[in-house]
Amino acid sequence: MTEAGYSSGWPTEWLETESQTMNILLLGSGGREHALAWKISQSPRLKKLFIAPGSDAMAKLGDCVKLDPCNSDQLPQFSKSNKIQLLVVGPEAPLVAGVADAFWKVGIPVFGPTSNGAQMEASKAFTKELCSESNIPTASYETFEEAGPAKEYLKKQKFPIVIKADGLAAGKGVIIAENFSQGEEAVEEILVKKNLGSQSKLVIESFLYGEEASFMVVTDGKTALPLATSQDHKRIFDGDKGPNTGGMGAYSPAPLVTPTVFDRTMKEIIQPTLDGLRKQGIDYKGVMYAGLMIEHEIPSLLEYNVRFGDPECEVILPRMKSDLVDLMLATVEDRLSDFKLQWHEKSCVGVVLAAEGYPGTPTKGDRIEGIEEAEKLDQVKVFHAGTILKEGKWITNGGRVLVMTALGNTLQEAVDQVYKAVSKISWRGMQYRKDIAAKELARKEIP
Repeated sequence: MTEAGYSSGWPTEWLETESQTMNILLLGSGGREHALAWKISQSPRLKKLFIAPGSDAMAKLGDCVKLDPCNSDQLPQFSKSNKIQLLVVGPEAPLVAGVADAFWKVGIPVFGPTSNGAQMEASKAFTKELCSESNIPTASYETFEEAGPAKEYLKKQKFPIVIKADGLAAGKGVIIAENFSQGEEAVEEILVKKNLGSQSKLVIESFLYGEEASFMVVTDGKTALPLATSQDHKRIFDGDKGPNTGGMGAYSPAPLVTPTVFDRTMKEIIQPTLDGLRKQGIDYKGVMYAGLMIEHEIPSLLEYNVRFGDPECEVILPRMKSDLVDLMLATVEDRLSDFKLQWHEKSCVGVVLAAEGYPGTPTKGDRIEGIEEAEKLDQVKVFHAGTILKEGKWITNGGRVLVMTALGNTLQEAVDQVYKAVSKISWRGMQYRKDIAAKELARKEIP
């Protein structure tokens, strides 16, 4: 079965046998995409990897092409010319823009949902309505398009309360208001001042207590294959203080996701979501990322993302024993029910090194020292999120600059090794959290 309404199958003149190697196009340029390129490049199924737009770091793994990853006209034309047989979409913006739709229409399979499925991340209201229709546990909510009614609603609510921009907001669209004044200010920021993009509506929902975890599955629209569990650290400062970011570090596996939590998430959240999407005629293929709030082993859905988490991707892929390309092919060919996903029995920890000023306006152009020394350490891999190569030297070029990762036989081993790698890196204004996975390690010490 293929994406509804689109051309079927592989272009036969490009791929004659299942064992033949193939050309793959990867969209994106950040740390997540560097990790994807690194893992894809290890596959014996790969003939040639193209990355649009890619980065200087990714140029070691494939051919970087200066194309807009959201251009639904240029990308299929390029892919036809270069005999691309699989498109892999890293970030959410191309999915929301309908790039996957354009590729399916010309017969090129895509790992990543079409624009109708991408609504789960593009619209908080869409996801909340899907939860209501499918009885998926989530916070109670109301949706507003005008500031006045939203403020009146806030006057009657208990605080803290959560206010979300409906559309994409680069990871900064969720505001936790501790009182009415903060809630009023958030409504103004989103609907009146438009400081979080051109938002036409917002969602106000009750505050859920507990601890967050990232629960990702790969799905072909019917079968959901769970990926390794992970836990992200959103706040900029140690102790979960300061403003939210795109993520300052992660570790995998996440013991917070107990067997009970795992089973309940699959049964009460993931499967009803797939059933609800199918009822709407949406054949979802790719990664489905559920942000969970867990209290007393009861999971509730905070939000959905329609791609790998970042930096969760950077700590999950080093633990994956299976061939990533084989997994992606099984997804686009509706063969996940027969796929056996295997993992290394190790822990992986990732620490994000960010530029001065992040998560506000970051300082760019500083020279980075120590990357080569860090990568000489055992079980360490450095993923580039925001760098450029200038005259043979690595230079900062974004908010999140590097994601340092390390594997270990235990979580403590991985933590020790990753911070040893971090100690090798320096640039002016570099900032990072020193407590990634500390909460989990403290839990382990309690008798």
